[in-house]
Amino acid sequence: MVNITHKTSTLRQAIASAIITVSKEETINAIKNKKVPKGDVFEFSRAAGLLAIKKTSDVIPDCHPLPVEYATIKHELNELKIIITVEVHSIYKTGVEVEAMHGAAITALTIYDMLKPLDKGVEISAIRLESKKGGKTDFNDQMTSNIRSAVIVCSDGVFSGKKKDSSGKKIIEKLGQYNMTAEVHEIIPDEFTLIQAKVKQLSEDGYDLVLFTGGTGLSPRDVTPEAIKPLIDREIPGIMEAARNYGQQRTPYAMLSRGIAGFIKNTLIITLPGSTRGVEETMDALFPYLLHVFRVAEGMRHN
Repeated sequence: MVNITHKTSTLRQAIASAIITVSKEETINAIKNKKVPKGDVFEFSRAAGLLAIKKTSDVIPDCHPLPVEYATIKHELNELKIIITVEVHSIYKTGVEVEAMHGAAITALTIYDMLKPLDKGVEISAIRLESKKGGKTDFNDQMTSNIRSAVIVCSDGVFSGKKKDSSGKKIIEKLGQYNMTAEVHEIIPDEFTLIQAKVKQLSEDGYDLVLFTGGTGLSPRDVTPEAIKPLIDREIPGIMEAARNYGQQRTPYAMLSRGIAGFIKNTLIITLPGSTRGVEETMDALFPYLLHVFRVAEGMRHN
């Protein structure tokens, strides 16, 4: 099965449809008047469709089991056609389009089975996905090419050459997934005054996004939050709350991260952990959703 542990749970929605065509008006009349020998076609097929939605992962090998938090099945008669519409919602890490399509397919098959004693010309056609919402692509703000970014590594060990810069490179790799590049990639020691000087310089130079990695832990030399917080004009607590919540679901040590985020003038500053894993998880937690900040900020500046 595809690994979805890095994904974030969001509201996922999907609508699928199926069309059944009967061969004679008498079949439609039997459905309307509830004269089909096997029972109420709409109610029986709706129950079957709901069961199918819930059981999708049992019969489609690569589908993940997920919580179905809303499902509805509707039938519409249009001349000799029965149009089935299935809608499914879930708050989870992966979409529900297969669940919706499976529900539509089984609803249609149930109707076929109930009508075949009356009509040998019943056909099922056009089982398809009508729409889906809730994945990462829904949150991509198409303005990343205009965002000037900088990556600053705060680490005594990396600055002295005793350690390799893996966290800074990981940030740059992750930015690349959203068509973003880092114009600046620098390594500085864990020095309070140097960190402050660097963040002031980057803000004055007009960078939109500055990502610091390192110095957010609890060792005596971890001073990145202390250096940056006094300079922030408008803090955004929810950014690091989201990152810590995401990390906490993967390691209990995420609660020890002291990262902060906020604007210095028009520059968004984010402080990430120093570990490669911590950086990767924080980037997965925040992007691409974070990019909406720049759309809002751009609108504010235009106004």
